[in-house]
Amino acid sequence: MTADAPILELSGVHAYYGRAHILSDVSFTVRRGEVAVLLGRNGAGKTTTLKTIIGLVPAVKGEIKFSGQRIDGLPPYRIAASGLGYVPEDRRIFTDLTVAENLDVGRQPPREGVPSWTLEKLFALFPNLAEMRNRPGGRTSGGEQQMLTIARTLMGNPSCILLDEPSEGLAPVIVDQMAVAIKELKAEGLSVLLSEQNLHFATAVADRAYIIEKGHIRFGGTIAELSANEEVRNAYLAV
Repeated sequence: MTADAPILELSGVHAYYGRAHILSDVSFTVRRGEVAVLLGRNGAGKTTTLKTIIGLVPAVKGEIKFSGQRIDGLPPYRIAASGLGYVPEDRRIFTDLTVAENLDVGRQPPREGVPSWTLEKLFALFPNLAEMRNRPGGRTSGGEQQMLTIARTLMGNPSCILLDEPSEGLAPVIVDQMAVAIKELKAEGLSVLLSEQNLHFATAVADRAYIIEKGHIRFGGTIAELSANEEVRNAYLAV
């Protein structure tokens, strides 16, 4: 696999919930070391796209490649073991375990050519967590739980991470901290794909943007190109 090849590539992906056709011919790429964002309104197909990539929703047609290997059809644990991390919107921390114990749950061996994470390195990335390492996860705020879920996923030493609505429902100061953390992940060499409704947040962190609407990709380009295209923003992102 060449160094400039995409780390994640979707080609003509279709997915269903029951008989409902949710994703239609979805195609896009995430390059190595970049932050890409999947933008769209509620119900546009953002979360389903991430769940299909990680294997929680089957891709009934099309191909999904990660690090040059097809992963569509594999069970989620095999996809995660290959180095693709997933942070769901609903966080799913272990409320009775401490912050440090939650992080230990996600621990995986180091991977060659991939940033390796330790508790201290994660506490430097998320200083809020360092102050509560012995606090039960259930006694942390929503923003702290979001940070904890991301940190736990990083303990698996992924080469690419999927973040589902990382700024959703968080206080502005926590959103700012989340933006700083995502930029630091990119600086570490991690590839990031996030789904997001918050265009301001996306613009602050992402290199590339894709817009999904009713399960179809309607736009793909750099953040600068999206910022310059008022017609596209009004058509697919305006409330």
